[in-house]
Order: sequence, then C-alpha cells, then structure tokens
Amino acid sequence: MEPFEPIELEFPVACSAEHAFEVWTSKTSLWWPRDHSVSGETSLAVTFEPRPGGRIFERTAGGVEHDWGEILTWEPPRRIIYLWHIASDRSNATEVEVTLSGQGEDTMVTIVHRGWERLGASGAERRKMNQKGWAGLFPHFVKACVGLPDQTLES
Repeated sequence: MEPFEPIELEFPVACSAEHAFEVWTSKTSLWWPRDHSVSGETSLAVTFEPRPGGRIFERTAGGVEHDWGEILTWEPPRRIIYLWHIASDRSNATEVEVTLSGQGEDTMVTIVHRGWERLGASGAERRKMNQKGWAGLFPHFVKACVGLPDQTLES
C-alpha cells in the first residue's frame, strides 16, 4: 500500500440517512470523544456551519474556539466534504468525504479521508495517526445514531 492512499471506511448504521447526517453534523457534541478534540474539555460544543465555506470548530465552555476545518460540499442528507485540520494549521488540511446511502432504516456510511500527499514528509505518519483515530471514532457515531432520538421524523 502506498503511504498516501486515502483512508477508506465503510460501515452500516441502523437509522435513516437523514438521521445519520444530522447526528454527524448537528449533534456532534453528543458523541465526539473529548480525546479527539483540541481542548479536551468535557463541555465543549462542536459546530458544523451548514453551508459551503462554513467552519467546523469546537467551542469551550469559556468561549475559546479552535478551528477544525471548512465545509467544501454540503448536500444533506447524502454527502458532506470538508477540509480537515484539527489541531493543525489550515495549510496542513486534508480532505474528508462522508457519503450516506441506503433506504429506510439501513444506511451505509462511507468515509474517504484523502490528501496526505499535501503534507509532504509528514503525510505517512499523519495518515497512520488518523487511521487509528477513525477506528476509535466511528463506533461512537454508530452508537449515537441508534441512541439519539430521530427528530427528523417528529412532527
């Protein structure tokens, strides 16, 4: 395997694509592990500004903000693409694409994290760290998809 190949993950969630998209982008604070944040604070809020050009950031209880990325493509409930530079400068951003497919209560989540070659000599190590990070992250998301109420279906 080339060190700069994208990280690709695919896993099912037992909910609608609409609900999965909402959990990923609007309820992130409820499932995102604090050890995957910049501040590590337990009461941080994670925000995805819902539009191309929107920021992805964490805000601590004290109001301190840390940028994580920028929305490139916003296509609810099927796809979001964003630059990703958590705990790093924007010039070191990689790109994450999350695609949600399926019907009814069976949704397949596909994550493609690419752009490691932009990081030069540190690309291979950053890719390896992020591969480990994704493995620890997506189980929290799957659990949240099932455990959080699906407000998209409420009238």
